[in-house]
Amino acid sequence: MATQTLFELPILSSPKATTSSGTVICTTLTPGAYLLTFTAPPDNRLLTSFCQAIILALDILEFSYPPGVVITTSGIPKFYSNGLDLEHASSTPGFFSSSLFALFRRLLTYRMPTVALVNGHSFAGGFMLAMFHDYRIFNPTRGFLCLNELDLGVPLKPAMSSIFRQKLSPQVYKVLVLEAKRFGGKEAFENGIVDGLGGMEEAMKLVIERKLAEKGKTGVYGLLKAEMFRETLGYLEDHKKEEERSRVENGKNDERRQAALTRADEWKINNLKSKL
Repeated sequence: MATQTLFELPILSSPKATTSSGTVICTTLTPGAYLLTFTAPPDNRLLTSFCQAIILALDILEFSYPPGVVITTSGIPKFYSNGLDLEHASSTPGFFSSSLFALFRRLLTYRMPTVALVNGHSFAGGFMLAMFHDYRIFNPTRGFLCLNELDLGVPLKPAMSSIFRQKLSPQVYKVLVLEAKRFGGKEAFENGIVDGLGGMEEAMKLVIERKLAEKGKTGVYGLLKAEMFRETLGYLEDHKKEEERSRVENGKNDERRQAALTRADEWKINNLKSKL
């Protein structure tokens, strides 16, 4: 499929860096069909620079080109995205509110339809990135979709969990979160996680059949999505409030655990005494 390059953005290794650790390249496939290809070796981690580069690309498309449809994919065959770098996420001030959640919000309310062409593994935050798109086409022969926070011992923040709860069935949501189940292509399609299987040809077929390039022209597409996913949008926008709520709730849980531990210890003592 012939493409024309519209612009290229660097993914900088740090805010003050002068060298690039990757790129986001925007090409046009057909009039009104824009492709963003991100390449940040080795596995497209959702670092600040990665998130900011995609946000900028979305801004440029919205305000410099006619409305259409945006397809995102990875330039790394094995990975769409392998998620967050937990050390970077926890040690970078404002990472969630200004970068990760800002990207999620941008996609969730974007004024054009968005399609994630998931060409390989998409784990944890990378899976979330795909879910914040409107549609997903998944490689049928390579890669898994998985929320592996259970295996990592990391709780899901409200907005991270909410997008799956709002877009998927309760049964699928349950096994994703509480079992960290890995979904291959066929199973992901059968369970409604993705809208189709294949590559660029199938993504463009979806765009054409559903006339996605036309949907953003009236100017209300983003508003309709914002209302549709009001719950998730609220969590994204009130991130600091949710963090405080979680902090208070964690404190209460610590108190409950301590009380439960005391009761369990008392039972052991009384049970031992009854046997003497």
